[in-house]
Amino acid sequence: MWLYYTRLAWLSLKRHPLLSLLMSGAIALGIGAAMTTITINYLMSADPIPEKSDRLFYVQLDNWSPNEPYDEPNEPPDQLTYTDATALKAQAPAQLQTALAQSGGVIEPQGLGKEPFLARLRLTHNDFFTMFNSPFLYGQSWSDSADETGDRSIVLSKNANEEIFAGENSVGRTVRLEGKEFRVVGVLDEWVLKPRFYDVTTGAFNEMEDAYLPFKLKETMELPNSGNTNCWKMPEGEGFKSFLTSECVNFQFWVQLDSAQEKQEYMSFLNAYVEEQKKLGRFPRPLNNRLTDVMGWMEHENVVDDDAEVMMYLSLMFLAVCLLNTIGLLLTKFSFKTGEIALRRAVGATRMQLYQQQLVETVFIGVAGGIGGLILAALGLLGIEYLYGDQVKDLASLNLPLLGIGILLAIISSVLAGAYPTWRTCRIPPASQLKSE
Repeated sequence: MWLYYTRLAWLSLKRHPLLSLLMSGAIALGIGAAMTTITINYLMSADPIPEKSDRLFYVQLDNWSPNEPYDEPNEPPDQLTYTDATALKAQAPAQLQTALAQSGGVIEPQGLGKEPFLARLRLTHNDFFTMFNSPFLYGQSWSDSADETGDRSIVLSKNANEEIFAGENSVGRTVRLEGKEFRVVGVLDEWVLKPRFYDVTTGAFNEMEDAYLPFKLKETMELPNSGNTNCWKMPEGEGFKSFLTSECVNFQFWVQLDSAQEKQEYMSFLNAYVEEQKKLGRFPRPLNNRLTDVMGWMEHENVVDDDAEVMMYLSLMFLAVCLLNTIGLLLTKFSFKTGEIALRRAVGATRMQLYQQQLVETVFIGVAGGIGGLILAALGLLGIEYLYGDQVKDLASLNLPLLGIGILLAIISSVLAGAYPTWRTCRIPPASQLKSE
């Protein structure tokens, strides 16, 4: 029976090709707009590290001014001071924890035809690579002693290694960075986090870093700040050292806590640490320490911009308008079939059978509209990538689940659009139609 309905639907579509094309086109426009914005929002808000996002916590301490909070209503700073970042790493009880900072420096590749380039640097501890599941192509991270002494070790990204060493295994070789020689201890494999959740303050969708260095080098090499630096009072004194001992925040801190008990113990440590600092004249505000997991931190920092969500809702409203147009076109199309429907009713077809027949036809229209919509969505995403470049390179793409969502949305939309015209057509008394014929 369903094969028969399919054949009838195909013949009906061929009988009125312009109307069929208009209906499929209306659905395609709505699906294309909706899927473009849904894809961007879905990938922006996706869990970047689902295997452990509920065990990684971002640390916030409220060292801000006694006269006003960092942000309303009572938000602590979104970064730490150098003093607190280094103290937590040295004193905190967690097995895996790391401070982070972004910087930059000039790398001078050796060899003819290779020009120096400004590299994006990430200052961190060796726990970083374990905590965030960084894949190594060659070698490994630096040692604990390198963290403590600020040894000039470096881990290169895959792209940087290709730029400097033509993709060869460079472990043990040297790289000249900011006029000093660094020993390569590891090379990462292809690694892209979207969003780059471990440092959303400098841009959740920025490119990954070119190289990773021991955090201690921030102090010993006086590497420049990058990203947001906020101070509620000026550093006491002049020079780089005074900045490091100031109340200026420019550093991130993450900790891995594998159980509720570990989280509770770590929070108790943070509270005790701040109480000790209060005795030294720091932290004038009431206790306001925070531990926020990955997804909570992304939500707190509004990684998915409000404008993107508004655009998604507007595109869904546009899809609704397209469905209203499709309903009108279906009413027109089905009005041409009243005689045929009346004849089928007269020879014994039930309303349910007629409803199923029209339903198959609307599904055909929905599938065609869905395919067209996905093509339009792919073109829309290409346009977004062209406009915004590498910043959305890994966001502007349709994966298999999103393709399935697009087709399903198109079918559901077409069935909803066809429900009323089909019901209305099947309710027409056959006697009146046969008499008029």
